[in-house]
Amino acid sequence: MTKIKNTAVPADAVGDVNRAQIEHRATWMGLIYDEMKKAGIDAEPVIRRAIKRCGRIHGENIKSKCADPNNCEDFKDNFLTDLVIKTFGMRSIKADKDNLRVDFHYCALVSAWQKLGFDDKTCALLCDIAMDGDRGIAETMGLTLSLDETISGGCAACKLHFHK
Repeated sequence: MTKIKNTAVPADAVGDVNRAQIEHRATWMGLIYDEMKKAGIDAEPVIRRAIKRCGRIHGENIKSKCADPNNCEDFKDNFLTDLVIKTFGMRSIKADKDNLRVDFHYCALVSAWQKLGFDDKTCALLCDIAMDGDRGIAETMGLTLSLDETISGGCAACKLHFHK
């Protein structure tokens, strides 16, 4: 029995389309990981490097939009768009110059991995690998990302803290 509780909070039609796109991306990621593992390939470091590289690309894009890339409030405004907030059921968004804290209450990636039948341990590993994208964004912004709690770990929300 799963300990993961990942219930979609209401979103609008565009948010639902975005969730479906994210689930599709997570399905690819999960199946690539699974097939590499079945082939005897140590998939984790390869996938981590690719996802972090993708995060750095996204981070450069976000950074270029920030009037003050050293200010986490500016980072928040360019990273957490209305669509992203709806897609991940984000609440409790708090930012100051040196910190951005946000709680995700739904994760389309975890939903995809559960639909594929992956156990909680695999979902948690895939989640941590996927978070390397956010770690890459954080690094590009000169920040560190701390994960206090995760949905894949059985918590009610993912609690992300981007900080200097």
